[in-house]
Amino acid sequence: MTKSIKSALVALAIAGTSSGVFAQDVTIRIHHFMSERAPLHSQFLVPFAERVAEASDGRIAIELYASMSLGGRPGDLYDQAVDGAVEAILTLPGYTAGRFNRTEVFELPFIMENQMATSLAFWDLIETELQDGEYDETHVLAAWVHGPGVIHSKDPINSLEDVVGMELRGPTRVVTDLFGELGAIPVGMPLPLIPENLSKGVISGASLPWEVTPSIRLAELVSNHTEFSGDSAIYTATFVLAMNLDVYDDMPDDLRAILDAETGKAMAALASQVMANADAFGRSMAEDNNIIILDEAEVARWVDAAQPVYDRWVERASDEGFDGAAAIAQAHDLIAANQ
Repeated sequence: MTKSIKSALVALAIAGTSSGVFAQDVTIRIHHFMSERAPLHSQFLVPFAERVAEASDGRIAIELYASMSLGGRPGDLYDQAVDGAVEAILTLPGYTAGRFNRTEVFELPFIMENQMATSLAFWDLIETELQDGEYDETHVLAAWVHGPGVIHSKDPINSLEDVVGMELRGPTRVVTDLFGELGAIPVGMPLPLIPENLSKGVISGASLPWEVTPSIRLAELVSNHTEFSGDSAIYTATFVLAMNLDVYDDMPDDLRAILDAETGKAMAALASQVMANADAFGRSMAEDNNIIILDEAEVARWVDAAQPVYDRWVERASDEGFDGAAAIAQAHDLIAANQ
């Protein structure tokens, strides 16, 4: 049995630890794109599986499948949950550009003022509007954002001019739009492809939060890391943990209540904290490299340069049938309310 399969069966082992092997009424396979070393797998999903197994006396078994081990590409994950290929997935909505347009508001440049507050704001919007809108094909168990985006590059980035002509990986269309606006050559690419493309010289840098960098050994592939001073971040990306709607609805009432108690806004806060803690660890792993912190005057130049990205997003929102300017104002208000 491989290590991957052993990890996937973690909840099954837990279920039999206290008083024999219980009947498992519901099995939930969670499929995602990250490695088993990534904090969201090892420090978030594994403990979640343990808590649910314990709370349900083993009647809910959560199996974890990392690194796209059940097949497909990261952009396929959401539809795997919709179609019932798996019971649940963890993914970035930004991997399916044009599908989750209201969600994108939290990914706009410099809109995130505080990671925890932004995560809770995103959950509030899911709960009040988006669950029955963009996510009506699934049941969203939790939603959050990662920590401040950092640009990790082979050559140092000390100013706006340094990114011109640089091949930079972005996780979502908002980020790639920003990099293009700044004069870089934007490359859309999911996380698992970054190490190989850096090694081959296809890209010369990548935007990522610190938390995930150890899992792909990024500090060994680049030696420069550019951070942004001040309260807001150049970008963040949204995450959702979503479940097949029929599987969720068909759960026995008592088991669904157990799952509900372990998910929702509290789970969003937990995911945000796990990622924040991992940011600090990831940064410490690169402390021998060149960590550049742009001062507030330089950051202000980047904010000004990002304005056309906002303008295009508002125009695209209008094409999608909603008021982009109002959505931006709403996002700021939700973030402020959760500070």
